[in-house]
Amino acid sequence: MASALGLDFGTTNSVLAQTEGASTRSIVVESPTGRSDTTRTALSFLKDAGPSPLKVEAGQAAIREFIDNPGECRFLQSIKTFAASALFQGTLIFGKRYEFEDLMQRFLTRLRDYAGNNWEATFRRVVIGRPVHFAGANPDEKLALERYNRALTRMGFPEVHYVYEPVAAAFYFARNLDRDATVLVADFGGGTTDYSIIRFESQAGRLTATPIGHSGVGIAGDHFDFRIIDNIVSPLIGKGSLFKSFDKLLEVPSSYYANFGRWNQLSIFKTLRDFTELKKLVRASLEPEKLESFVELIEHDEGYPLYQAVSATKMRLSQAEETEFAFAPLGERARRTVRRDEFEGWIAPDLARIEEALDEVLSTTATTPDGIDKVFLTGGTSFVPAVRRLFENRFGKERIESGGELLSIAHGLALIGERDDIAAWTAAA
Repeated sequence: MASALGLDFGTTNSVLAQTEGASTRSIVVESPTGRSDTTRTALSFLKDAGPSPLKVEAGQAAIREFIDNPGECRFLQSIKTFAASALFQGTLIFGKRYEFEDLMQRFLTRLRDYAGNNWEATFRRVVIGRPVHFAGANPDEKLALERYNRALTRMGFPEVHYVYEPVAAAFYFARNLDRDATVLVADFGGGTTDYSIIRFESQAGRLTATPIGHSGVGIAGDHFDFRIIDNIVSPLIGKGSLFKSFDKLLEVPSSYYANFGRWNQLSIFKTLRDFTELKKLVRASLEPEKLESFVELIEHDEGYPLYQAVSATKMRLSQAEETEFAFAPLGERARRTVRRDEFEGWIAPDLARIEEALDEVLSTTATTPDGIDKVFLTGGTSFVPAVRRLFENRFGKERIESGGELLSIAHGLALIGERDDIAAWTAAA
């Protein structure tokens, strides 16, 4: 029986895995919306007439609850991005304050409930992935791990181990190596891009690894989404517009649109002072209809429909040179053609920082591109052509492999969790 649970607690999706003999399997969760081996990292809270004052759902079930109960359901997504933020001290949900660890525990508890008998009672340790650098403007790594520890300890695990997410992905990938190799893993999540260089060797039939170096940056797929919102949607709802303050004309604060463009902020923006101030600006605005549209989008909780529209556009641009963006709540004025080269221009600053982090891990480890035998790309953002081109230009197409974009980290964590040399793979907590 498996003794370790591999937990990939992701910004967009979360995955559970365990070993099964010499292999691994995903722990399937069965929520009210069906069976799945991946779960959206989302929570919903709804007042309940039953014995419990609140009905809590996670993942796809939370999304369904939110859609079915507009205006009544409190919906939170991408909660991982709050982990390292000292500014996030909690959020009020129906009059009760929830800190980060409360939200993380609620989410994992619902996953355990959904998993039922698939979640073995014998798990003595959890091996959880962590980014090389947490997301956020000024991420506090120590704070994030303290919050993780509090949530996981409440779940009753005797042992908690942390492994860098790209290291777990590398371990999963390395099972299929037929010779010793130096491997660069690039893990593109929702909130972070992480790199690891690892030397894998087989000694007496046992896989060994020597970590060479790590780097990362708090930029990934969510930032690409933000660029689409910032360039298409935000100007329609008042970004760059003016309001009158006494005898001066001032620009509507751009911070409002930073909140609107981040998935994790959308779920709490309605409760912030910024939103109260935004509503006051409508009367002073020179283009009040734009700010009215902004207010309506927030009040009607249009964050998830916007997320769907943006994600669909980004995915189509990975396959086609141009596509149509549409966002129903803003009507025809939000409908427009988006070209891939236009999108790549918007994300150029993000790509530059992603490449800087790659340069960092190569330079700090004194590794040349020729010294890398294999490059393993994982995570949904690895499908973006501009991202893939960055690695093809540096290392050549023949050395690049991908696969298991959503599952590799959790399965790698589970495999590491069964090793007697687990300490050699873990990152300091």
